[in-house]
Amino acid sequence: MDDDALEELERELPGLATLSRFARSLDRIPWFANMGEPLTPGARAAAEAYVDGLGFPDAGVAILVDWEDAAAAAESLDWNNPAWETEELLRADLTTRALAAMSEEALQIGLTLISDKVSSPAKEAMEQASFIWDMEDAAAQRLAVGAAVQAAHGAALALIAATDPDFDAEDHPFAAKLRLFEFGRWPVGIAGSSFNLF
Repeated sequence: MDDDALEELERELPGLATLSRFARSLDRIPWFANMGEPLTPGARAAAEAYVDGLGFPDAGVAILVDWEDAAAAAESLDWNNPAWETEELLRADLTTRALAAMSEEALQIGLTLISDKVSSPAKEAMEQASFIWDMEDAAAQRLAVGAAVQAAHGAALALIAATDPDFDAEDHPFAAKLRLFEFGRWPVGIAGSSFNLF
């Protein structure tokens, strides 16, 4: 191995180690375990941190109480709405920051590892929740699992960006969004002046 290859590997190791630790932490998330339940103070704080961090402090938290409401809210989201566009801009910024710390190939390996750690348990939890709720809408189930994977990716990108000492991953809205999943919720999205949370 030449000096350039060794230097590149050394540059990748901190980021890959961060992603590996983060991936291992995903095992303890109770995916979708508390949907429709009253909000705990911690979940409310995470919801407020998320909407504030996105720049929508006036978006009130709207608790969805059943699957039909959640499915309708998820399927009716306009992917060009301001909240979605804000998330995409934040994701692009975090990706740029992450690529300053590691190669695109290493980042892809790390995000694939995270996808693998989330998709299967989230899908299994969603199947159990669907059975309990007597909900057979496969499209809504896929949306929820996809949202879980996307939230984990966003939080992972924030962690990689935090290799910059001036960047605080804990205060990033993507960290707050993942915390909502850690509280067993499904953050469906912001529509108008409401943050729909199941």
